[in-house]
Amino acid sequence: MSKPDHFVSERQALIYAQLQQHGRVLSQELAQTFDVSEDTVRRDLREMAARGECTRVYGGALLATRTTVPLKTRMTEMPDRKATLGRTAARFLQDGMTVFIDAGSTNLAIAKNLGAGLKLTVITSTPVIAAELEGNTDIDLILIGGRVHPAIGAAIDATAIRQLEQMRPDLCIVGVCGLTVDGLCAEIYEDATFKRLACEASARTLAAITSEKLGVPSAFHVSSLSSTLTLVLEEGADLTMVGALASTGVKIHQAGSSSDSLFHTHAPKDQSR
Repeated sequence: MSKPDHFVSERQALIYAQLQQHGRVLSQELAQTFDVSEDTVRRDLREMAARGECTRVYGGALLATRTTVPLKTRMTEMPDRKATLGRTAARFLQDGMTVFIDAGSTNLAIAKNLGAGLKLTVITSTPVIAAELEGNTDIDLILIGGRVHPAIGAAIDATAIRQLEQMRPDLCIVGVCGLTVDGLCAEIYEDATFKRLACEASARTLAAITSEKLGVPSAFHVSSLSSTLTLVLEEGADLTMVGALASTGVKIHQAGSSSDSLFHTHAPKDQSR
C-alpha cells in the first residue's frame, strides 16, 4: 500500500539524492525501495522532470545534465594553476610510452609541457591537443576521428569509440568533471562512456584535477579509485579530502609540493599489467 501523500516531497528528495549519487534511477527499484507502485514513481519522476531535476527515460530517469562549459572557454580559465598541474603531470610520461590524452583544458596544459626529446606515441580525440603536438618530431601522433562534440571539444561518438577499441595505451590521461571517494565522474553520458572505455583500455590512468572539482559528484561514473590511478592535485587541496582519497589506495602527488614521498612514476604497460 502506498504511503500517505504527505510523504511525496520527502520521497522525491530521496530520489533526487539517489540521482545525484548514481546519475540515474530505475522505476522498478524505486517502487520496491519506497513500497509504492511504479505508477506512483512515474508520477514522482514526471513532477521532478517538470522542475528540471531529472530527465525521464524508459524505465526510470537520469539526472538532468548540467550545462558544460565549452572547451574553448575553459582554456581561458585559471591558466596559471592549470600550467602548474600540467608541468607536474608531464613528469609522469616516460620515453617510449603510448599515451591517450583525453579532452580537457588541464590536459592541454599537460600536452604543452611535454619536454623536447621525449619520444612518445600520443593518441587523442581532441583537435586542439593534436594541433598543440603537431610538428613535434619526437611524437608519433594519432588523432581519433568522428563528430566533435561542441562542448567537450573532442570526438566521443560511436566512430571514435570504434577506433579507441583498437588501442591499448600504457597511460590514459583522463579529464573529469568531478572527483569523490567513489571515483572519477563526468557530466555528459556519452563523454563518461568514452572516458570509461579509455581508462579500461589503458594499463594505468592519470588525472590532473583543480581543487574546485574535489568532492564534487557529477552525474555519470567514469572510473573507481584504485592503485592503477594517479591523481595530480593542487598544493592547496583540502587535506581532509586528500586523506580520504589516499585511503582508497590511489596514488596522489600535489603539484608544487616540495615532498617527493608521494611521487610515483608509471612503468611501461608490459611491466604493470
